Amino acid sequence: MTNKEKLDRIFCEVFSVEESALNNDFNNCNVEGWDSVRQLSLTTAIEDTFDIMLDAEDILEFTSYENAKKVLAKYEIEL
Repeated sequence: MTNKEKLDRIFCEVFSVEESALNNDFNNCNVEGWDSVRQLSLTTAIEDTFDIMLDAEDILEFTSYENAKKVLAKYEIEL
């Protein structure tokens, strides 16, 4: 499984969506149910899956699917 597939799977599981829903508009303003609990679930799953420890600033940046990819790039995780 590629890193992008892992990321997609995490978003699909946390937000109960199909992979086709993941696009540039998938963010905390447009996704129903994107709340602090799901934000925590998302970041925890990211840390566990990619074996990284996100700093607080990066956790706050996890406000969209696109931002998640940018944050992972900072940790040298290629998607």
